[in-house]
Amino acid sequence: MSLLPVADARARLLALAAPLPIETVPLIDAAGRHAAEPVLARRTQPAADLSAMDGYAIRFAERPGPWRIVGESAAGRPFAIPLAPGEAARIFTGAALPPGADTILIQEEATAADGLVRMTGKGPPAQGEHVRRRGADFADGAPLIASGDRLTPARIGLAAAAGHGALPVRRRARVALISTGDELVPPGAPTPDDRLPSSNAPMLAALCGGPLAEIVDLGIVPDDLAALTAAFAEAARIADVVVTIGGASVGDHDLVRPALAAAGAALDFWRVAMRPGKPLMAGRIGDAVVLGLPGNPVSAFVGATLFLKPLLARLSGAVDPAPPMAFATLLHPLPAVGGRTDFLRGINQMDGIRAMNRQDSAGLSSLAAADCLIVRPAGAPPIAAGEQVEIVTLA
Repeated sequence: MSLLPVADARARLLALAAPLPIETVPLIDAAGRHAAEPVLARRTQPAADLSAMDGYAIRFAERPGPWRIVGESAAGRPFAIPLAPGEAARIFTGAALPPGADTILIQEEATAADGLVRMTGKGPPAQGEHVRRRGADFADGAPLIASGDRLTPARIGLAAAAGHGALPVRRRARVALISTGDELVPPGAPTPDDRLPSSNAPMLAALCGGPLAEIVDLGIVPDDLAALTAAFAEAARIADVVVTIGGASVGDHDLVRPALAAAGAALDFWRVAMRPGKPLMAGRIGDAVVLGLPGNPVSAFVGATLFLKPLLARLSGAVDPAPPMAFATLLHPLPAVGGRTDFLRGINQMDGIRAMNRQDSAGLSSLAAADCLIVRPAGAPPIAAGEQVEIVTLA
């Protein structure tokens, strides 16, 4: 079976899924998710002409004054009486302009004494200066957030200012993690020489849990066909996404594929032209999407970054679920690439990007020190220091 290019494999994985049902949640619970419907303004912002500075509300045509101070306007406590000719109101940042005022004389350029305020600055204010006009930010009914947009902290603030206390989003995906291997023990348990702590499940839960997914760790399943088959069938019953970790290669003890088949799964693809992470598989089992990740920690992490996180974004209704890419300057040369796309652990330094010396797919210490993956396309020629490379930023 030929290896599937990374982009093609991700497209096929995303085609297996559809956005989950819509629910409405309070703003505090919507952060990091994706808007399931367009968000329109329910009010105008600002709702009135407001002062952007502390000072005095005046009529521009009456420069240079002086003006008689007849009142005060503060945020939430407006001076609602129309200003008569020659009158001004003391005003504070965020306060509504009194009727008749059209300009702010800031306090640094004014002197008030004996109930009068005079201009004392270097020059008169421009007409309308320091005034935030009604509707300058948005008007009632204006589209603010598109369906599929990620609800960033700024967009949450925008929705709140626009009159929303809750937003429609997609239900969080339920992700079942199944670690496989006779050699694994739970984190923190004793590890004789022939055993390993199960590090992948907590790593992937930390990587993918949060606003888009509820993680269910189903623990460690031994290399036994019947046990694996039963675990996969149970996971498909309770989850939207079933993630298997380990046992995805072709050795005598790599039983994930036959166990998935026995549990009723239909694989869409197996093995991707990438390094690390080649023995990656995807398909469906019941109503769930199944993603089989390799057992080597770096391979599992890279596979989850490039495939599992975009899958969760797809289920959340993201417009573009692919991982965000950027470009950086390479600080040293890199050799030509073979038939698989390389994802090299790298460190983004002040003056550019550097690949880490150790790229072993079992090396968690170098993964923990990395802050990006350097993408080297399959078949790429050697590249010199100073050239641009594409990177995937790691959280």
